[in-house]
Amino acid sequence: MTQFTLHTLDLPSLHRHAIGFDQLFEQLNRTFANSKSDGNYPPHNVVKIDDTHYVIELAVAGFADSEIDVELKDNILTVRGDKAKADESVEYLHKGISARNFTRTFPLAEHIEVRGATVKNGILAIALEQIVPEEDKPKKIAITFTK
Repeated sequence: MTQFTLHTLDLPSLHRHAIGFDQLFEQLNRTFANSKSDGNYPPHNVVKIDDTHYVIELAVAGFADSEIDVELKDNILTVRGDKAKADESVEYLHKGISARNFTRTFPLAEHIEVRGATVKNGILAIALEQIVPEEDKPKKIAITFTK
């Protein structure tokens, strides 16, 4: 089985065939522009609880509460970890627990709201909920039959 990595996406050619999807293409551009080679740190899960509730889980063991920041701006959820300077007097024989700074971004769809963030057992859990406004919910259209 052949395995390949997608490095480029020809958005301009897709854009001219899709009308009214400008926001989607802008979001795709932001997503690919923000992707870095170290996109797997820290490890994370995206959990679907039900049709409207989600949780993003990030492994943040070793980070103090003052070293983690969660921000939502323009439908982009950004999680930053800024580790304080390590004690250089400690001599490690093996250092397998990473404590490097990170920035993770998660583009959120329209109508997704952040409900809260908690850390338990080294896992940062960010609760999300999809709130669809009444005017955007599907509506049944009455059909009138004439004779």
